[in-house]
Amino acid sequence: MTEQKATNVHWHDHHITREQRQRLNGHKGAVLWFTGLSGCGKSTIANAVDGMLHARGIHTYVLDGDNIRMGLNKNLKFSPEDRTENIRRIGEVSKLFCEAGTIVSTAFISPYRADRDGVRALMPKGDFVEILVSASLETCESRDPKGLYKKARAGEIKDFTGISAPYESPESPELVLDSDRRGIEELAGQVINWLDQHGYLSV
Repeated sequence: MTEQKATNVHWHDHHITREQRQRLNGHKGAVLWFTGLSGCGKSTIANAVDGMLHARGIHTYVLDGDNIRMGLNKNLKFSPEDRTENIRRIGEVSKLFCEAGTIVSTAFISPYRADRDGVRALMPKGDFVEILVSASLETCESRDPKGLYKKARAGEIKDFTGISAPYESPESPELVLDSDRRGIEELAGQVINWLDQHGYLSV
């Protein structure tokens, strides 16, 4: 747990409750945490899900790994310590979106199981939906949309997940998406169906 360094700070409750916000929105808040190797399709699937939910009138937002590292987390690198802090910050931001009654999708490699479990522990049961986008290293390298695997193999990128840094797969994710064999629309549809079946898209 991260140490609380600021002193003389106090939590302030909101006048509008989360339940009131969800009733206004017509659906529940949730954090869809997409995790997997670089190139497995996390961001593409998250944005497809976002589009499908938006078309249904659902209040949504996508937090993308690269985008966050260009702003909120631009002072962090890719050491194990910085990766942990990256995920901690995203967890706190995601929690705020969720409490506002929004379905927020996050697309981060988030390679360490303990970090993802730490985000889950921040939230009430049911708010954190862990989604493993499963694709083999060979598949991800064959896609390599940013040329990162090629650079990692050449030693130009240190601490690259799957090559020179570990990826710890979830033990009990809510959803596993087979990105080796299924297309983006089908995988996004699986997420929508899961949310429907578990009552997230209504109140």
